[in-house]
Amino acid sequence: MKREDVPEWVLSLDNESLEFIRKFIMNSGSLKKVAKIYDVSYPTVRTRLDNLIHKIELNSKAEDVEFVNMVKNLVIDERISLDVAKMIIDTYQREKQNE
Repeated sequence: MKREDVPEWVLSLDNESLEFIRKFIMNSGSLKKVAKIYDVSYPTVRTRLDNLIHKIELNSKAEDVEFVNMVKNLVIDERISLDVAKMIIDTYQREKQNE
């Protein structure tokens, strides 16, 4: 995989967060097991996971805004019509909701 193919939300995470995600996955998503690995309580691991989810959501929203702005700029530059832009944005937002 090329670096430009890596989603922006992944690139925004620090190594410690990526390692946490790796351990979480390698332990089948068991927060209890991850808590044992880090030698912390379950609520501490849950809070860390919630913080990671929040980081990823924020970055995803930033990507959404960037995409929508790009489409709007295409309209401003008269490269596509306003109707086509609305259709692209509506389709994009529907697909994001279904993820």
